Amino acid sequence: MSEKPTAPDSHVERALPAPRDRSEPMFPGGPVADPAGSHHERRIRSFRPRRGRVTPGQGEALRRLWPQWGLDIDGLSRIDLGELFATEAGPRPDLPVILEIGFGMGEATAQMAAADPGTGILAADVHTPGQGNLLALAERSGLDNIRVANGDAIILLREMLAPASLSGLRVFFPDPWPKKRHHKRRLIQPEFIELAATRLKPGALLHCATDWEPYAEQMLEVLSTSPAFDNSQADGGYTPRPDFRPLTKFEGQGLDKGHLVHDLIFRRNDT
Repeated sequence: MSEKPTAPDSHVERALPAPRDRSEPMFPGGPVADPAGSHHERRIRSFRPRRGRVTPGQGEALRRLWPQWGLDIDGLSRIDLGELFATEAGPRPDLPVILEIGFGMGEATAQMAAADPGTGILAADVHTPGQGNLLALAERSGLDNIRVANGDAIILLREMLAPASLSGLRVFFPDPWPKKRHHKRRLIQPEFIELAATRLKPGALLHCATDWEPYAEQMLEVLSTSPAFDNSQADGGYTPRPDFRPLTKFEGQGLDKGHLVHDLIFRRNDT
């Protein structure tokens, strides 16, 4: 008679995988959780770090492409934009560079980069899945004019970019912080616009867009009262959505809910 197979001992404990050490980076060689650490002042931020669930494809893009196309905003050194956007052919010191603050999942950023390959886009965000997704889109489309920055854009502007080094600045659909007690967290404030003006070349465009009406009104007031910028609209109001700004999924959802989207395009003057 053959022996019956021995049933597993239900009393034997199975080994569980060791929990991940949260001090170790999730993606070795990729973006870090807080690149500026504690060596910069503590202040009210306009964003909340969002690590989120990263898909296998996004994680793979972060591991492979971050060392080449990624930048942690640590605030410790000045960036040479020509070197940052270098290709196999070498540095590109004459490449105009636009800073985009907040890009979500990166679809619109990739579309704009593809439509304007002669302009570099330095895209800053704190959303890890979006960072991985944009890197994957850039590789898939063969875009060598995108670089992804991780961390606080104010530290990037203030500590890491040279005066008059940017050819443009885009802030599309920033967090509106709708509650009155949170308005101080909004990015578009006089202090931010004053800082941005120092990093933009004369003639550079500052382009904002929002679907939150009260925030649009604040943006218009702040930008209109800045002596460093002139409204591209002769009537001093909002700008119709330009063709070069793609309609995003987020924007489409807002339009479906009846939200009005306002674009504001201001030009850095010579003052």
